[in-house]
Amino acid sequence: MKKFTFKSLSLATALLLGSGFALQAQAEDNAALIKQGEYLSRLGDCMACHSVAGKPAYAGGLAIESNLGTIYSTNITPDKQHGIGNYTEQQFSDAVRKGVLPDGSRLYPAMPYPDYAKISDEDMHALYVYFMQGVQPSAEQPPETSLSFPFSQRWGMRFWNWAFADNKPFQPIGGASEQVNRGAYIVESLGHCGSCHTPRGFGMNEKALDSSDSQFLAGGSLNNWDVPSLRGLPRWSEAEIVDYLQSGRNDKASVGGEMKSVIEHSSSHMTDADLQAIAAYLKFLGGNPPLQAYNQQAQQATEAKLTAAKNLTEGERLYLDNCGACHYVTGKGAPRAFPELDQATIVNAKDPTGLIHTILVGAQQPSTAKTPSTLAMPGFGARLSDDEVAKLATFVRQGWSNTASAVTADQVAEVRKSLKK
Repeated sequence: MKKFTFKSLSLATALLLGSGFALQAQAEDNAALIKQGEYLSRLGDCMACHSVAGKPAYAGGLAIESNLGTIYSTNITPDKQHGIGNYTEQQFSDAVRKGVLPDGSRLYPAMPYPDYAKISDEDMHALYVYFMQGVQPSAEQPPETSLSFPFSQRWGMRFWNWAFADNKPFQPIGGASEQVNRGAYIVESLGHCGSCHTPRGFGMNEKALDSSDSQFLAGGSLNNWDVPSLRGLPRWSEAEIVDYLQSGRNDKASVGGEMKSVIEHSSSHMTDADLQAIAAYLKFLGGNPPLQAYNQQAQQATEAKLTAAKNLTEGERLYLDNCGACHYVTGKGAPRAFPELDQATIVNAKDPTGLIHTILVGAQQPSTAKTPSTLAMPGFGARLSDDEVAKLATFVRQGWSNTASAVTADQVAEVRKSLKK
């Protein structure tokens, strides 16, 4: 029998302590990975698309309207039957970056995998660890996406991917600062900003996937809303861009449309450094002039007429009765409270759908960590007829410095009809 000694006891103790320290270090590394993955999921705005109010986080079921029909987001919790709990890391990466599921079926590009293709291997690993270990599994079964023929044939996405997707990793911009390249990485990959702000081609593809092409972030259309260009944002300073992304408002504008969920679930959770990097990158892009030059004479003429309140057109009267208390006769609104109407993007958009929609149903700012209070604009659809909304919108689009086209009652009727679907 082997004799037990204090020396062997010391060795065994050291081994046990060493093993304990190793396990503790591994647990700490894993916790750090989970935390990093959670932050990256915010950068990627995964919560907004894969969560529905009243349901578990990431359990899917959000109805995403597209030109092909309604697509429902999937359950991406680690549930092994209804979610992604059986995915290997490579299968997870293929789904996120290539739009290919473990069984070989193809995702529709409502999942922005053409942009996610630029996510680094390191970030993809952290995302995998987070979704497998940091997210609660849910057995929620979201509705199945069922599109009409031929869009129901997912195998056809193989050819779409061949024609329009690009699996190249992120390429830093030569000569740009580290901050600008950090912003470029976020915007071009996880942020997938191009999926809304880049014009689409005939195949509903993004016409550009990075800053090497001047069409990237040059503006587009989403559900008939004109989506503004982000190239240079000449009317905004870097600080105003950061403010808007943090709180959904700044001295000139207030968030609306699809961007509200982006602010609420994604950008308001970003670090100051990352938001500043995004702002630096967008200003670095440049290339787009303002919508139109500020016309001081026209602005003053509108302000003077509204102030005198004499010989008003019906559109001007409707503005004073319904809008003037918040947006004022100047059309300048109140900083960080009521957005400017003079030179505003949504006001001067080629397609007036966004403005009409806002007049009909109103808007509400999101509650964020920086600005927890919310301000709401009421909708006027119940009190104004289609003709009145058209005349009001026409005045706003042509008052002050604005020079957009008139709005018709038929256009208002179309938007009102879409709200009932």
